[in-house]
Amino acid sequence: MKPEEFFEALAKQGVELNETQKEQFATYFHELVETNKVMNLTSITEEDQVYLKHFYDSIVLGFVDDKLLHEELTLCDVGSGAGFPSLPLKIINPKLHVTIVDSLNKRIKFLDSLVEKLGLDSVSLVHGRAEEVGKNPQFRESFDVVTARAVAAMNVLTEFCLPLVKVDGQFVAMKSEKAPEELKTAQYAIETLGGEIKHQESVELPNDAGIRNFIFVKKIAKTPKKYPRKPGTPAKKPLVK
Repeated sequence: MKPEEFFEALAKQGVELNETQKEQFATYFHELVETNKVMNLTSITEEDQVYLKHFYDSIVLGFVDDKLLHEELTLCDVGSGAGFPSLPLKIINPKLHVTIVDSLNKRIKFLDSLVEKLGLDSVSLVHGRAEEVGKNPQFRESFDVVTARAVAAMNVLTEFCLPLVKVDGQFVAMKSEKAPEELKTAQYAIETLGGEIKHQESVELPNDAGIRNFIFVKKIAKTPKKYPRKPGTPAKKPLVK
């Protein structure tokens, strides 16, 4: 998916980019590839693949939840890595208030430089483990939407993300084809942490790039204070019945 194909694919979904936004994506690509030469950010570096598997794939979240493309919301991106999916969404919708959580400080430094070069405001970068950030009163239960892309199994991811979602907000997991199986094992964790599965949605990516599954979890009750557990515990001992 070359940049022009990317712009056309977005236009078909009703998203028309202005010249500034097109330049922001070009800058994003350049910074990602250049920094990747000295820091392992991504295994995907070909232009057509970055535009498809990073940029377009991130924005698909806005196709299945179009509030993210148009409304002023607080969005927390857990384990964002090189800024996906939150920064492509922020370029599309400047009204988003984005908080990115990542455990690796050098990635946070890359994102800090990137955000400045892209000229984005209302982007906060938080260096820390999701389990620690979820306990922090500054962030706990304070976001309209919390998302994560390919970070962990669904029952583990739920403990990372759901404590950050405000009551009546939502957690959206971006998963691959195995989403239905993961969801079965995550049911207990979702209920324990105050969530309720609302729906699932699948989107086929262009150019045979596979299926992206979205699992929408509504926060219907406060997360019990003992969650999230200590860093490392959710992954070692996932919440299961």
